[in-house]
Amino acid sequence: MGARNVTRTIIVETPSKPGNLGKVTTAIGLFGGDIGEIKTRQIGPYSTVRDITVQCESEEQLETAIAAVEQLGEGIHVRAVSDDVLHAHEGGKIHMSSRFDIRSIDDLRKVYTPGVANVCRAIEEDPSLAQYYTSIGNTVAIITDGTAILGLGNIGPLAGMPVMEGKAALFDRLAGISGIPILLDTSDPDEVVATVKRISKGFGGILLEDIGSPHCFEIEERLIKDLDIPVMHDDQHGTAVVTLAAVMSACRSAGVNLKEAVVGQIGLGAAGLAICRMFMAYGVKEMVGVDRQPAALDRLAMYGGTPARSLEEIMEKCDIVIATTGVPNLIKPEWIKKGQVILALSNPKPEIEPDEAIKAGALFAADGRSVNNVLGFPGIFRGALNAGAKRITHDMLVAAATAISNHTKPGQLVPHPLDLRAHQIVAEAVEMAVMKEESSK
Repeated sequence: MGARNVTRTIIVETPSKPGNLGKVTTAIGLFGGDIGEIKTRQIGPYSTVRDITVQCESEEQLETAIAAVEQLGEGIHVRAVSDDVLHAHEGGKIHMSSRFDIRSIDDLRKVYTPGVANVCRAIEEDPSLAQYYTSIGNTVAIITDGTAILGLGNIGPLAGMPVMEGKAALFDRLAGISGIPILLDTSDPDEVVATVKRISKGFGGILLEDIGSPHCFEIEERLIKDLDIPVMHDDQHGTAVVTLAAVMSACRSAGVNLKEAVVGQIGLGAAGLAICRMFMAYGVKEMVGVDRQPAALDRLAMYGGTPARSLEEIMEKCDIVIATTGVPNLIKPEWIKKGQVILALSNPKPEIEPDEAIKAGALFAADGRSVNNVLGFPGIFRGALNAGAKRITHDMLVAAATAISNHTKPGQLVPHPLDLRAHQIVAEAVEMAVMKEESSK
């Protein structure tokens, strides 16, 4: 199980003199605290009060960081510590609401009995009308078995519900899609596939979320084969899309020809293998991967990649190295080859810190904080639903990655995850890719 991240808002009062905020942030950083948003609550003639969001790996680390701030003295003290994350989740983050205002008996007769019977009979005669007269065509099931929840591991589907609600909220906010969390109390591929197939009539698409490896591969492949609606495992393909977009931007910045480069992938779990497949679909000629599990190497070879014998071989051979192992400090600075592009994507601690990689000779380096798969799945499904696609293909995913990269401003790796225009552009690119595929048949 990965480290349990603890996020709190520390309310700090400092004298209204330059440099005091820097003392506070330095004290927090020295003890491993990762500072997020800083909001000024109050500015007075003598003191300033700020909310500082801090993420730590444990409660103990957080307490140490807070104590360090208190020990600064000189009028600096912590007023309070607030758990804003828990407060934000009270009552859940999503809510089903009606699109039709029901205020009269006439309204009631239209949306329910007796009027609704006419709509039911129309759909019975022509099932395709369900896409027009119901919400099915704009609804995606968000399905998990709870076996790979973020960095927490196998904590079960119920404990994973806040993540599924978050996905649903993002679907709504970024793409106007209704996402419905479905918690499955089984990890058996036969049972998962059978259950999803039985409920699939009520959805326009299926997003598989936080399902562990290796059973995630079988589940997704079988559902894609058996259903005639889009199915995507976000941990695989959503991550791969944004990673490809990030590497395209990095290569553009560094003057590297991605398709001609040798790309190495360290870690061939759900995300790692999907990244390899995505890069090969994009046109990378040589994709090399390494993993401790022989079965993972076999899967890479099955898809056309080249298994490496060791981590050192990857570092020696590859122009671009991507790591998704979850192992902090796995990559040694002395292994970095001059001019390499390094993306160490594990959170909260990367396989190598970007500044260490640059110092060791890397041309470009970034960590997982710069690559957020929120940029992928909303627009991918919006485009697929708009186009009436029956499945999500690698051509559609490459189109999405290209759209993200092309929308990235100079100096950025990818756009801001809440950039609404970025999600619109992804949807348009996916829709165009579907139309192109249809016209070529």
